Amino acid sequence: MDAGSITFPRRQTRQIHVGDVAVGGGAPISIQSMTTTKTADVDGTLQQIYALAAAGCDIVRCTCNELEAAEGLARIVPRSPLPIIADIHHQYRMALAAMEAGVHGLRLNPGNIRKPEHIKAVATEARDRGLPIRIGVNGGSLDPALYDKYGGRVTPEAMVESAMQELAYFDEVGFHDVKISVKASNVPLMVEAYRQLADATDHPLHLGVTEAGPPPAGLVKATAGIATLLAEGIGDTIRYSLTADPVEEARAGRQLLEALGLRERKNIDLIACPSCGRAEVDVIKVANDAMAAFGDREIPLQVAVMGCVVNGPGEARDADLGIAAGRQRGHLFVKGQNVAVVPEADMVEALVEWAEFIVENGTDAALARVDTEKARREAERDRADLLDDKGADANRSEQRVEIIRGLRS
Repeated sequence: MDAGSITFPRRQTRQIHVGDVAVGGGAPISIQSMTTTKTADVDGTLQQIYALAAAGCDIVRCTCNELEAAEGLARIVPRSPLPIIADIHHQYRMALAAMEAGVHGLRLNPGNIRKPEHIKAVATEARDRGLPIRIGVNGGSLDPALYDKYGGRVTPEAMVESAMQELAYFDEVGFHDVKISVKASNVPLMVEAYRQLADATDHPLHLGVTEAGPPPAGLVKATAGIATLLAEGIGDTIRYSLTADPVEEARAGRQLLEALGLRERKNIDLIACPSCGRAEVDVIKVANDAMAAFGDREIPLQVAVMGCVVNGPGEARDADLGIAAGRQRGHLFVKGQNVAVVPEADMVEALVEWAEFIVENGTDAALARVDTEKARREAERDRADLLDDKGADANRSEQRVEIIRGLRS
């Protein structure tokens, strides 16, 4: 048999959507990671999200452990290039605040939100908003009652029962947009728990070895668990939980899926902001035009298309190359440094030309051939004009923040 025709069978599951990313139901296996910044640090979190997008991440999770974090999410969501999942622990009201902030999904841990009325309140609100929830069972935070039931130890049966209990609460309120994980730091325990869960439900499954540790041992440990299950057709979305920069998690996930033939390799990794109130161009059109212009060129770069010069170069500073619109001009940047200004109509052509130059000559040569200080001054001038014209809150994020603050009472 031709090696190129060998594929792993995929378990048939229901399909849900996290933002515009399909999960399950035959969709490509998605790659997830989690920000390590304080969510209230909006700019720092967005920079990390853009770096994750450039590294191949499809979905990103941010903690929502306090109202300040929910306020941060209200400002982050409209500027994020990736769907945002809010990570909720202990306080069910944080789930309500996160949904008000506009997130694309939630992760709930049955081990630390245990009151049925709280669980069902969150599920009901998610149902009404059309948002998915991940039931995130963790071997290290199992419900004490289940821990005791199974002899004072974590077992695959205990983890699966935890997930199914939570699922039953969701069923009571008619909520079904669910994916499930049963993570553990012990690889054989994690593998067996997912095997049992796959037999018990047809909901999509999120794979991971929790607390895998730092590379290289953490990479080996996570790969052992995730790859074993993927080879058996189990798993619809994955995360490497490493003690490292989350960008390493995204890269590891992409490399694993490519190695298993479960995701196609790309010549170019083009990321784009989702557009917002400050965008100066039709970002979708420019991104599509750029993809068409790059075509089948063998250019293994990460390229960003940003809607405005106010935040673009900073948020996508880890991309190899990018362009941000501002006042009918395109501001080119390389690794976050402004390098040139071109007419808006020439943005795509300039992207391709610079990409080809970088591939042939390298980033240092690209930066050396221009006056970066002059390009920076031009970008700052357009940035200031945009802020004067559209204000600092073109996305109306502060209105959501005020609603979230009202939840204090």
